[in-house]
Amino acid sequence: MDVLIHLFVGLHIIGIAALLGGFLTQMKPMGQGTARFGPAMLHGALTMLVTGVILVGLNQADDQPVDNIKIGVKLALLIVILGLVYVKRDEEKADKGLFGLVGLLTMANVFIAVLWT
Repeated sequence: MDVLIHLFVGLHIIGIAALLGGFLTQMKPMGQGTARFGPAMLHGALTMLVTGVILVGLNQADDQPVDNIKIGVKLALLIVILGLVYVKRDEEKADKGLFGLVGLLTMANVFIAVLWT
């Protein structure tokens, strides 16, 4: 079971990397007002959602404690991120505020994951 959990943790990290990497590569265009939500950001957010749900299930099946409040907060942030990226994915330019909010919420999700114990 540990190998399976570690596999999905790795996939979850790849999802975070795709979402955050997509945001970071658009920082300069964001300053110019031409940033857009790329496919990597959408796929990264979806990967985070699917692997996160699987990880919660695997941890509960393995009788490991799961902090449901922490998971709920992280899920709520991810749903907002996913909603914004999904709705705005086909637009030529993303609003600076919304684009910055996605980056901020993504970083908040990372810090909640590592600092909330």
